[in-house]
Amino acid sequence: MSIPASTDVPFSLSRLFAAVADAVPDRTALVSGSRRLTYRSLHERSLRLARHLVETGVRRGEHVAVLAFNRAEWVESFLGILRAGAVPVNVNYRYVAGELRHVLADSHAVALVVEDSLAPTVAVVRSDLPRLRHVLLVADGSAREAEGVDYEQALASARGDTSLPPTSGEDHYLLYTGGTTGYPKGVLWRQADIFRAALERRAPGAPRARTPEEVAERATLCFPQRMLVLGPLMHAAGQWNALSMLLCGKRVVLYTDRSFHPDRVLETAHREGVHTVQLVGDAMARPLARHLLTEPGLCPELTSVRSGGTPLTPAVRALWHAWRGDVALADSYGGSETGVCGSATAAEQDGGGQEEAQALSGASDSRSFTMGGSIAVLDDSLRPLPPGSPEVGRIARTGRIPLGYYNDPLATARTFPTDGEGRRWALSGDFGTRAADGSIVLLGRGSVVINTAGEKVYPEEVEAALKAHPSVEDAIVVPAPDERLGQRVTALVSLARNARLEEAELRAYCRVRLAGFKVPRTVHFVDRVRRTAVGKQDYRWAASVARVDAPAPDTVGPDPLSR
Repeated sequence: MSIPASTDVPFSLSRLFAAVADAVPDRTALVSGSRRLTYRSLHERSLRLARHLVETGVRRGEHVAVLAFNRAEWVESFLGILRAGAVPVNVNYRYVAGELRHVLADSHAVALVVEDSLAPTVAVVRSDLPRLRHVLLVADGSAREAEGVDYEQALASARGDTSLPPTSGEDHYLLYTGGTTGYPKGVLWRQADIFRAALERRAPGAPRARTPEEVAERATLCFPQRMLVLGPLMHAAGQWNALSMLLCGKRVVLYTDRSFHPDRVLETAHREGVHTVQLVGDAMARPLARHLLTEPGLCPELTSVRSGGTPLTPAVRALWHAWRGDVALADSYGGSETGVCGSATAAEQDGGGQEEAQALSGASDSRSFTMGGSIAVLDDSLRPLPPGSPEVGRIARTGRIPLGYYNDPLATARTFPTDGEGRRWALSGDFGTRAADGSIVLLGRGSVVINTAGEKVYPEEVEAALKAHPSVEDAIVVPAPDERLGQRVTALVSLARNARLEEAELRAYCRVRLAGFKVPRTVHFVDRVRRTAVGKQDYRWAASVARVDAPAPDTVGPDPLSR
C-alpha cells in the first residue's frame, strides 16, 4: 500500500531547532558535565559538523551513526547530521563486535562519530563494513587507538561557506531498537511524523503548531524548565525527552557518568536546580527516592518525575511521596514503533501513610494509561475493541506511524499491517484491555507472555505484584519448561537490604493478589536482577537462569547505565 505524503513538509527537525535557536539564542540549551551550551552555541557547533560531513562527501539521505555515551557531542552530532541532510543512526554503547557489525552494516552507515574508548570495537569489524568511509573520533580521556579524524579539529576546520542541502519533514529519522529477541531493527519515520508523535510539547487544549515559526514563538513564551535526562540518548526515552525539551526552548541537563550513582545524580539535580527528572522505572526511581529520604533538603526545585519504558510500582511511588507529598509522578507509555502514546499520573492521596499502605498492599493500579485518539486495542482481525470490552487485544497506533523497518520488509509487514478499511497500524507488541472510561490497561509484551496449561500470563502483571511486597527490591518473571504445564511461571527476585523472605511467604502474598495460575511456581532469590542499559528487565538473562534448577553463578547484572 502506498503511503501518502506528509502535509508537514516544513517540519524537519533541523529547521525546527534552528527556528528555536534563533528565537532564544542566549538561553542555556544543554548542560553536560562542566560544559554549558546556549542555543546559539549548540546550533553553531552543529552547523560546523554539518559542513564537515558535506565537505567529506556525505550526501543527502545517507546514514551517519553515533556511538557515544551521554555527552554534549552526542547532541551536537545528532543535530549536525540532520542539518547535513543525512540520517542519524543511534548505536548502543554496550554492543559487542557482532551486534555492532550488524547495526552499522544493516543501516548502511557511511560515516561514524565515536568516542575513543568505544572505537577499538569498531576497528575489529571495520573490514566488514565497506560502506563506512569516514570516522570522527571524540576524545574522552582514553588513549587513541583507532584511525579517524579528530572531532574538534573537524569542527574547527569546517568552511563557513559550505552550502548545506535543504531539509524537509519528509526526510527520514531512524531509530534502532533491540527488542526482546534477535538483532536490532531500525524503525524508519518521517521527521514530521516523529515530531508530532513523540517530540511536540504543547499545553493541554492547545492546537498543534502550524509552522516552525509558531514552534519558535511558543519557545520564547515557555517556562524555562530544566530536565535531568538519565536515560541514554542512544535509546528512545532519553533521546525523545532531550529533543522535545530543546524544541520548545527549555534546558536539558545530561547525566554523564558511565554508571548509575544515586548520590551523583541528585548532586547534579540539586546543583542545576532541575524541575523534572526523566528516568526508567523502579531501577532508577527507587534508589533516588531512598537517598532523598536521607537528605530531604536536596533538590528544592524538583517537582516532577517522568518514567518511561516501565511503570513505577505503587511501593516506589509511595517512597517519593514520603519525601515530598506534592511531587508529580508520571509514567509515559510508548515505543520506537509507536511514538509517545499516553501517560498515567499517580493520583494524590490524603496523607502519606494512607498512600503507602495502599501501595504496599498493591491496591492501586499503576498500569492504566490515558491514550490519544489514534491509539486502540485491536482484536485478531485488527478491529478496535470498544470501551469496557473484557477481551484482551493488541495495543496499536494509526495515523502518524513509521514507514516501517529499514531494510526489513518481512518484519515491516508483521508490525505495520493494514486493516480491511485500508488503515495502517503500528503494533506496539504489548497486549491490553480497554476500560469503560476509554483508558487502556497494559498487560505486557506478547513476545514474553507465558502460556501455562493453556492460560496466558503477562509477566509485568506478576512483577508488579511481587514488587509490591515491602521486602522485595526488584523482580523479573519468565517462563521455564514444564513437562505437565508446558511452561511454568518463574520469578527471579532480589530483596531489599537486610530483608529476609521465604519463597512460600512470597507466593502466599501473591496468591491474594493474583489468580492462582499467575502465582510463580518457582522463585529464585538473586543478589540483583539484571537490567538492560536503559533499566528495563533483561529477559534473556532471566530465561537462562530459569532454565536451570538454581540461579546461575553470575546473578549480579551490570549497572543500568554502564557499558
